[in-house]
Amino acid sequence: MSTRIPFLKGHGTENDFVIVPDPENAIDLPPAVVAALCDRRAGIGGDGLLHVVRSAAHPEAKGMAAEAEWFMDYRNGDGSIAEMCGNGVRVFARYLQRAGHVAEGDLAVATRGGVKTVHIAKDGDVTVGMGKAVLPEGDVTVSVGERSWPARNVNMGNPHAVAFVDDLSHAGDLLSPPPFSPAAAYPDGVNVEFVVDRGPGHVALRVHERGAGETRSCGTGACAVAVATARRDGADPTATGTPVTYTVDVPGGTLVITERPDGEIEMTGPAVIVAEGEIDADWLDTATRA
Repeated sequence: MSTRIPFLKGHGTENDFVIVPDPENAIDLPPAVVAALCDRRAGIGGDGLLHVVRSAAHPEAKGMAAEAEWFMDYRNGDGSIAEMCGNGVRVFARYLQRAGHVAEGDLAVATRGGVKTVHIAKDGDVTVGMGKAVLPEGDVTVSVGERSWPARNVNMGNPHAVAFVDDLSHAGDLLSPPPFSPAAAYPDGVNVEFVVDRGPGHVALRVHERGAGETRSCGTGACAVAVATARRDGADPTATGTPVTYTVDVPGGTLVITERPDGEIEMTGPAVIVAEGEIDADWLDTATRA
């Protein structure tokens, strides 16, 4: 790398991201580079990285180019690839708006979890169509120390285990992934949400995200929690024809999740760009060789 590389920093309910605009997919971002950029002490810092690429220019997204001009090539903070990130999609859309690629209103964003519909509202909130939840059969258990809880297996394009607890402190420090069983339920690891009730239609969560540790927010996790809570409460919009909405408090703010009668899930929340600048390529070369 011999030139400076533009970047931005943004967050959605304090789930924060390094944003690397790269329309023609010309920048090589191996795991070590992503991890260096997301390092909170030696790098820019972020829960993950949003690589902004035109769908037609990325081999994983070419098939979606007719539906969505832009592909969110999302990476976890450790450099690993992830299927989807709901907060990331909102911040991705906010970047596209800031850069002049899109305006207020509707757009489509390609992800490894499929094409997502997005609406940028005049009030600043961004709504993302998160697709339908899949609820795999089978019992799952998650543990922290000597405590363990049954968990609901929910897939939102990425895997989640949702456990209802009496107190969010029971989740522990979430520095390492909470153990789960059976291992076969999540062969590639899992995002684990610990949930408490706040009131009717209102819950709060803490989350350990695969490849990132505890984060201030998880969009797909909030959706998984809303679906798991609805089923626990005996609500299934696909059966009743009545939409269900939950307010989900995350450590970094609040998200509103609606499951519609057709099974589609919508997530609404803020998305903020906080800074932009240039990555020093010499530093990056040094950091990734260390």
